[in-house]
Amino acid sequence: MKLTSRDFAAKGRSAAQACSIFFFCGQDEAGASAAARDLVTWLPEPGERVEMAGADLRNDPASLGDEARSTSLFGDRRHIWVRANGDDAFAAIETLIETGDAGAGSACPVIVVATSATDKSRTAKLLEKRKDALVALFYPPDLRSVSQSVRSMADAAGVRLGGDMAERIARAANLDVRLAQSEITKLAIYLDASPQSPRTATTEDLDAVGAVSEEDGFMPLVDAVMGGQGNRVAPEIARLKQLGLNPVGVLLAFERRAAQLARIAAVLGSQPYGALDKGEKARLGIFWKEEREIGQQLAIWRQRNLLDRLTHALVRLHRDLLTNSQAAELLLAQQLTLIAQLAKGRR
Repeated sequence: MKLTSRDFAAKGRSAAQACSIFFFCGQDEAGASAAARDLVTWLPEPGERVEMAGADLRNDPASLGDEARSTSLFGDRRHIWVRANGDDAFAAIETLIETGDAGAGSACPVIVVATSATDKSRTAKLLEKRKDALVALFYPPDLRSVSQSVRSMADAAGVRLGGDMAERIARAANLDVRLAQSEITKLAIYLDASPQSPRTATTEDLDAVGAVSEEDGFMPLVDAVMGGQGNRVAPEIARLKQLGLNPVGVLLAFERRAAQLARIAAVLGSQPYGALDKGEKARLGIFWKEEREIGQQLAIWRQRNLLDRLTHALVRLHRDLLTNSQAAELLLAQQLTLIAQLAKGRR
C-alpha cells in the first residue's frame, strides 16, 4: 500500500489496522516523522516503543526480526521504531519478510522513518505492493497546508486560532509541523486550554510564548557549524541559550539542512554546484539569500561520504537529547562544536 501526504490523514488509520510494516519517506522529513508518531497512536496495541538505528540494522540485518519477534520482560506488546538514512534498513526488512514467510512467526509493528529516501528507493519498491505494508511519501509542505495542520493541532489541544495566527505559527516554524506542534502545546499550557475547556488565543498570547523564527534564531548557528566557521560557533551557542530556544528545535534545523544537502548532492551527482538552474534550485529549497552558504557547505560535506556520517551523528544526537533532556543544552553544544571542527578541517 502506498499513501502520500495528501491522503495519509484520511487513510492512515485504516492502514494502521491492516499493516505491520510502515516506511515513511520523502523530502518532508518533519512531516514524515510527525505522521509516523500519529500512526503509532492508531495501532491496535502499540505497547512499548523499542528504538533501533538504521546503521545498526545495515550491519546486522537479522536483528530486526529477532527484536520484532521477541517479547518484553513482562510479555507486553511493543512496536519497533527505526530511524534510518536512505535504504539502511532494506536488508533487515527483506530478512524480516522472508523469515516471516518461512514460518518464523508473527512480528510486532515496525515503523521506519527514512531520511533522504523516496518512493523510488529499494525499500519502498519492496513494500509498496504488499498488503501488509505501507509506504508513506511526504512532499515538502506549503504554507497553506501547514497552516491547516496548525489549525487542526490547535483544535485538538483546545486552542481556538484565527487563520492569520495559524499562518504566523506556520511561518515561524519554517513550515516544520514538529516545531508548530511545540508552539501549540506551549499555547495550550499558557492558556490552560483543553478540548473540554477551549480557550481563544490572541496575538498577545502568541507573543508571550512564541519562539523566535528559525531564520532569525537558528540559521546563523547552522551556517557557522556546517560551514566550519569555528570562531562564530561559541558566540552563537551562547546567544541561543540566552534566547531560550529548545535544543531539539535547534537540532531539527541541522537535520533539515543535512537532508537538503543530501538531496542536492543526489541531484548533482558528479556535476558542480553551479550546474543547478533556477528551477532546480527552487525545487531543492535553495533561496537566493542562502545560496552562497549552501554552496560552501555542500563543498565541505559531499566529500568522502561525510553526509552519511553527519546524518547518523545527528540521528544519534536527536535520540540523546530526547533521553537526556536535563543535559540537552550541554550535549547539543558539545556535538555541534565537534561537527564544526570536522567541517573546518575539510574547508
